[in-house]
Amino acid sequence: MTAAAALRPPPTAAPLPPPPRALLVGAVGPAPRSFPSSSLSSSPREAFGWASLLRRRRGRRRRAAAAGAHTKMARPPILSVALPSDTGRVLSIQSHTVQGYVGNKSAVFPLQLLGFDVDPINSVQFSNHTGYPTFRGQVLNGKQLWDLIEGLEENQLLHYTHLLTGYIGSVSFLDTVLQVVDKLRSVNPDLVYVCDPVLGDEGKLYVPQELISVYQQKVVPVASMLTPNQFEVELLTGLRITSEQDGLTACNTLHSAGPRKVVITSAFIEGRLLLIGSHKKTVEQPPEQFKIEIPKIPAYFTGTGDLTTALLLGWSNKYPDSLETAAELAVSSLQALLKRTVEDYKRSGFDPSTSSLEIRLIQSQDYIRNPAVTCKAVKYGN
Repeated sequence: MTAAAALRPPPTAAPLPPPPRALLVGAVGPAPRSFPSSSLSSSPREAFGWASLLRRRRGRRRRAAAAGAHTKMARPPILSVALPSDTGRVLSIQSHTVQGYVGNKSAVFPLQLLGFDVDPINSVQFSNHTGYPTFRGQVLNGKQLWDLIEGLEENQLLHYTHLLTGYIGSVSFLDTVLQVVDKLRSVNPDLVYVCDPVLGDEGKLYVPQELISVYQQKVVPVASMLTPNQFEVELLTGLRITSEQDGLTACNTLHSAGPRKVVITSAFIEGRLLLIGSHKKTVEQPPEQFKIEIPKIPAYFTGTGDLTTALLLGWSNKYPDSLETAAELAVSSLQALLKRTVEDYKRSGFDPSTSSLEIRLIQSQDYIRNPAVTCKAVKYGN
């Protein structure tokens, strides 16, 4: 027998008696046994008592109805408007892995530590990064991305100060990202779009060839900051980077296409690992350009490019007029984190030079919040 059936009286049982009158009118104490109809008018005092009782009953009903109305859930406030972040709100469209730190897993937490509200959209969701022997997961398509954007728009939740994009694996998805840029800028014309054009590294292309022209013709012109590596900047500009001057020329080429800030996050030039940055503050003036020599660490890491771009976004927001300061903080923070990663692997008995390493992101959060500047920028003369 079910619980509901156990509570129901059997079919032959007598009907349940009505509840005591006292419960109907909300009176306190025992209910009167009977009230002859004549008694309602036999005494003015009695008549007044009943009228008062009925009025109290109606009042209680009205108060109960009002209380019920107040318990209904009101529309949630738009958080970015009602309680705007002191730093900003970032929409981050990147890859995601369940285990390990690449893409959004490498970017969201550092941005949060630097004070940002971050809303991630995962362009792919994989069990682990593709450097492992196998991986499984799902790939978001352009229609699914737009569904998410429409859902945010329907609830007036498209108030963002920054858009951050990383790995994108198809032309259709990248075309939708461009629609997202337009949509976000229709809400906030001052939106800062930080684009990490993840195309490949060390001569190896990670994405279909046709994405290169889409980045060149459509993405670069609408980006506020671009953070390619050496191979990617060569693909975007068609220039071969073999010297520092080549790097500066490539930055100028990208400036002429759109973005005010360009950072070549890693370039091997004449045996040195360099970051080359360029900030074109006005149309009339030449860009302010600099380099940072990055100490080499004898290990290979995953997710460092995604982390670097996130750090550049975060510190550039704090130092909007000093890209070199933001880059110093970003590189110094990254270096401290990588050293901590290598030390932890060595302490566990693992040789860091034998395989790629997952970065120790959570354990290095102090280096992200308050990095000591160990890597200084050197400005180029104009």
